[in-house]
Amino acid sequence: MDSLLLRLLEDDSSSDEDYDVAAIMLADLAKNEQPNHGGSVQGHKVVRRNKQKGDAKLFDDYFAEEPVFGPVTFRRRFRMSKKLFLRIAGAVEAHCPYFQQRRNAAGDLGHSALKKITAALRMLAYGVPADSLDEALYIAESTIIESLREFVKAVVEVFGEQYLRAPNEEDTSRLMQMGATRGFPGMLGCIDCMHWQWKNCPTAWHGQFTGHFHDPTIILEAVASRDLWIWHAYFGMPGSHNDINVLHRSPLFARLAAGKAPPVNFQVNGHDYTMGYYLADGIYPSWSTFVKTVRNPSSNKTAHFAKVQEAERKNVERAFGVLQSRFAIVRGPARFWDQTTLWHIMTACVIMHNMIIEDERDQPEDFVYDHVGTPVEPEQDEDRIYNFLEMHRKIEDPVAHSQLRDDLVEHLWQLHGQ
Repeated sequence: MDSLLLRLLEDDSSSDEDYDVAAIMLADLAKNEQPNHGGSVQGHKVVRRNKQKGDAKLFDDYFAEEPVFGPVTFRRRFRMSKKLFLRIAGAVEAHCPYFQQRRNAAGDLGHSALKKITAALRMLAYGVPADSLDEALYIAESTIIESLREFVKAVVEVFGEQYLRAPNEEDTSRLMQMGATRGFPGMLGCIDCMHWQWKNCPTAWHGQFTGHFHDPTIILEAVASRDLWIWHAYFGMPGSHNDINVLHRSPLFARLAAGKAPPVNFQVNGHDYTMGYYLADGIYPSWSTFVKTVRNPSSNKTAHFAKVQEAERKNVERAFGVLQSRFAIVRGPARFWDQTTLWHIMTACVIMHNMIIEDERDQPEDFVYDHVGTPVEPEQDEDRIYNFLEMHRKIEDPVAHSQLRDDLVEHLWQLHGQ
């Protein structure tokens, strides 16, 4: 075709009809050679979104001096107060350059930090696909997914040290105070596990991630107090494990075994104890750091103890329920493919859950968990390995477990009589 066009154009004797044919052939050739996309990705069609319109609409709806939607609607849709949201958004924008608004090569202004963070938070709060937010926020699906990944990673890096810390001395004293008011002196919280279904688990991994849920899941081990603050979160174990397998791999007692945990001293029924404990269900081992219920109680004392212990142990179940209600993404099936992203999502949701509790709790000023504190330094001892093994023996002592539970049975029965 190229040679024919060349002859037609170079031949002086060509008629007007020949030139018309040549023009038609040139147009067809240009049409065939024209790419079927407007961007740099083969087959991708460019969508001209009005980014500034999306930014202006979001600002007028929620962040103007007189917004369209008030604080009640903001709290329901963002799962937190506007003050807390702006605090998180400001810290994330300052920490991660991805959220800083910039211009592209053509000089067009990109998406604002508020819009990217809002898109990420809507995915966490509602558990919806990224594409469903395009019409409201004028932001592409790929950009929303990238914003989500960067947002949860930044939240963990910025706020993880403070809001997912192990209890320091002040925290431990407050936890013991809360436990004592419920009839459990020395209690540091309640422990249990939650499964998160992994929809896009690779087929080759289905066996190790599938347990009694008949679908691939990933396990979250958590310790929560009565105010629903989550003090310990260990996420990532395959769903084929049970609570005991997770416990043996969890760092829950690592500080205690290393001698770095704050000291705990309390007295129950005339006996002195030097280690705190957690309320647990029946699958957990009979260790001195766990207090379980009494199966088939045969007396009024044990029946009353079982009733109070099982009621108080539900604090961790309540924490799981509130966490899943606030962030529906951890209630429905996980649609990401890599475990690292899922770990960042779950950890960020736990951190923001604690931040919301701190922001909304109705407690006196001296009861606010706002002090990171300094970890207790272990004593210098040449027999450090021996002390480490001895501490493990005390943690897993079944005799101390039985003695502690019997003392708590008597203690709660005395309180019940009073």
